Amino acid sequence: MRLGRTLALAAAAGALFYVGFAAYSGFNKVVDALQHYAWATAAGALALAAINYLLRFLKWELYLRRLGVRIPLRDSFGIFLSGFSLTVTPGKVGEVLKSYLLRELHGVPIARTAPIVVAERLTDLVALAALALIGVGALAGGERIAWVALALVGVAVLCVASERLAHGIIDLVGGLPGVGKLAPKLREFYGATKELLAPTPLVLATLLSLVAWLCECVAFWLVLRGFSGADASLKLCTFIYATMTIAGALSFLPGGLGVQEIGMVKLLVAQAHGVSEPMAAAATFVTRLCTLWFAVVVGVVALLVMQRRVKVDLAALKK
Repeated sequence: MRLGRTLALAAAAGALFYVGFAAYSGFNKVVDALQHYAWATAAGALALAAINYLLRFLKWELYLRRLGVRIPLRDSFGIFLSGFSLTVTPGKVGEVLKSYLLRELHGVPIARTAPIVVAERLTDLVALAALALIGVGALAGGERIAWVALALVGVAVLCVASERLAHGIIDLVGGLPGVGKLAPKLREFYGATKELLAPTPLVLATLLSLVAWLCECVAFWLVLRGFSGADASLKLCTFIYATMTIAGALSFLPGGLGVQEIGMVKLLVAQAHGVSEPMAAAATFVTRLCTLWFAVVVGVVALLVMQRRVKVDLAALKK
């Protein structure tokens, strides 16, 4: 499928969802809330989102250097940002786009750098779970989502730490008809994953993730302050944003679309003072515009720049 068509379909699906989302919350009231919104706070939210991306780029560079991959910083930054372009496309192809571009531009095998995706997601989950637990503890049962995320990360790290278990699984896959040829690549994938989840890079990457996602939690709080009468503490906003970001990630829906928005609205109405459902929907829309969709726009621009040097074949990404 052509890249432009894929991105257009993803944007159309997102727009359709938000129209339905506004209609469910009371379209006219949502529009009225947006008309009275102090849009200057959105500029601050965009700046905080940009800091989030920069910190996550530092984590990306940390991982590349850990694997001994050295490429020009300009290329690395462009490849990293390009990964945001396919955040809301089906099939999670955006997750491997960065590795694909590294291979096409610098000949780095995908199996060598694909583990970075795993390490990025694991450290993001740890950071978000920590923010959720620090935010408001046991509010609204959200701590369960945080503990589930931490448990999943713990299981993944233990599986990687057990070389005998990992190689046993790879040998099992290698013995299956039709997929045995994948065993060498899986061994390379495992070796890189184990390197990335060693104590030092794991701690450093998690700390970077913690600060990065805190920036977006503050962005959510800042957006909410732009609505007259809304009263929600930074602690509450941190809990809501972190918890619903985890829920969106665990849903495996592109960008957590739907799950994160609905959860944010429901928690805001239930826990914040002076926040009606239309206001909560409007605040959630602005927040996602400044975080998720801003990232997509930045990613598309970066990818268009990268495409001057390499043609992106979406079919190849899914292989």
